[in-house]
Amino acid sequence: MRGMTRTRLAAIGATFAACALTPCGLGAESKLTQTAAAPKPISVEALAGTWVGTLQVQSQSLTLVFNLRSEDGKAGGTIDSPDQGAKGIPISTLSLDGEKLRIESAAIRGTFVGTLSPDVASIAGAWSQGNASYPLELERRAAPALSRPQEPKSPFPYRTEELRVANAKAGIELAGTLVIPAGEGPFPAVVFATGSGAQNRDEELMGHKPFLVIADYLARRGIASLRCDDRGVGGSTGDAASATTMDKADDAEAAFEYLASRPEARKGAVGIIGHSEGGVIAPIVASRNARVGFVVLLAGPGLVGEELLYLQGALIARAARTSEAEIAEGQAVNRRLYAAVRGQADAASAKAAAEAAYLGWVDSSLSMGDAEKAEARKMAGGLAEQVASPWFRTFLSLDPAPYLARLRIPVLALNGSKDLQVPAKEDLAAIKAALGKAANRKNKLVELKGLNHLFQHAGSGSPDEYGRIEETFAPEALKAMGDWILGL
Repeated sequence: MRGMTRTRLAAIGATFAACALTPCGLGAESKLTQTAAAPKPISVEALAGTWVGTLQVQSQSLTLVFNLRSEDGKAGGTIDSPDQGAKGIPISTLSLDGEKLRIESAAIRGTFVGTLSPDVASIAGAWSQGNASYPLELERRAAPALSRPQEPKSPFPYRTEELRVANAKAGIELAGTLVIPAGEGPFPAVVFATGSGAQNRDEELMGHKPFLVIADYLARRGIASLRCDDRGVGGSTGDAASATTMDKADDAEAAFEYLASRPEARKGAVGIIGHSEGGVIAPIVASRNARVGFVVLLAGPGLVGEELLYLQGALIARAARTSEAEIAEGQAVNRRLYAAVRGQADAASAKAAAEAAYLGWVDSSLSMGDAEKAEARKMAGGLAEQVASPWFRTFLSLDPAPYLARLRIPVLALNGSKDLQVPAKEDLAAIKAALGKAANRKNKLVELKGLNHLFQHAGSGSPDEYGRIEETFAPEALKAMGDWILGL
């Protein structure tokens, strides 16, 4: 039953997500306690160095790297999650009790507890974060080097400018990078809109920087671009935690207006490229701003958020070889949670309603024993908080169709055939239907064979593969964008 419980947890996306290892703030100063001596005493100095292990969380394999150090009697270090692009997370407590090692990071509320092997070459234990715990064995070895061959290296045949864009409506500033091609302008130009979660300007994820790769490619073909850190991320001000899709649309529109005002940008030829959630943001902005010249939707949703969540949940679960019975049960739980938060006035009332709905399901379940129910109850608070967030409640009911139906500008929609998060068949059909209502004949919808949600050549398409694939963005997807924009 434990596996079934975790399937229910994963079904609403509360797995070890990309943001799970992002520090919420600086950790407290590390402290060392050595409360007991082992028969063969092990000093914390002997543990200094790099320790590497792999977590298996649902369909994802995630590498964790612990960089331990001890200098002048002070012990500490950092944690990296290279698959998630997270580095330098501070260790707040490192304690050694005989052969028992405990490592805590207050910044991410994570703890590792393990037992050292006699030769001090490995540490067998478990990583805990929130209410979840996963087996983890660490080995002393060098951290794996990520190969990202498409990441551009200087010198660059174009000019870049670091700048700040004001969003007067929200009272915030966005930090960004403007890329200006070589030669005589003005140039076609694009603003980037990132996917869900708190993203930096490169949309960095699992060691990949797709927006950096795309901006470099477009600049070499004579297309200018502006990419910005999301609000509350990197150099941008504002609160990322409270931001909804509509807030991000306001930010994207502010960036668009700035870019359209630049003399390097060709009048009437400034558009928006949006990936994933950014593919909803682009039509939202374009539907209300007549100055937007075109939009490019990279795995941009055409379905209502709730419908899309059911689709992606089932596809990812099947890729993890979850049984159909467990998938059906997980989706039934989701329906309860989604119904509970729908229409609630604020996050607090939504969380209370979701927690009550989830606990009601646990208490009435005939498929779980007392131990399984106790474990499930521990998850109630975390699950409820996730579905009650302003972003989640907004996305749940967000329908892209009305925005797409108002577009009479050129639209390019690209989807990968192996995308399990925004499945191409259903998504492109919905986008086509919505554009049809606008009698928009200036559109091109393409399913690119063999590509996943990040537009990488993939095996199964599971998110588990994203960090292990060296390719950041498929050349055919880059070419499709460049050719289409230059052909307008």
